[in-house]
Amino acid sequence: MAKQTSTAVALPAIIDLDSIDAIRDQLADALEEGPVVVDAAGVERVSTNALLLLISAAETARRNHFDFAIATPSAAMTGAVERLGLGAQFSGMMR
Repeated sequence: MAKQTSTAVALPAIIDLDSIDAIRDQLADALEEGPVVVDAAGVERVSTNALLLLISAAETARRNHFDFAIATPSAAMTGAVERLGLGAQFSGMMR
């Protein structure tokens, strides 16, 4: 069986309540197809709700036996993860 190609989802610079619905929809669509790689290199600000959304998406991928990764997380994103004490939840998915 051929390995499935990952779907890339690029996060915007500011992930807040105004943008979270569109990101949720992109992730849901991507997770229906297979593995997902989230590009977080350009993130400048991220809300707690957005981080929880990413944890939920990773769990959905795990239940569906798909890979889920956050590629090149920005310093702002990794800082938010650490400040909120979510390092353990993100450790397996951040690359």
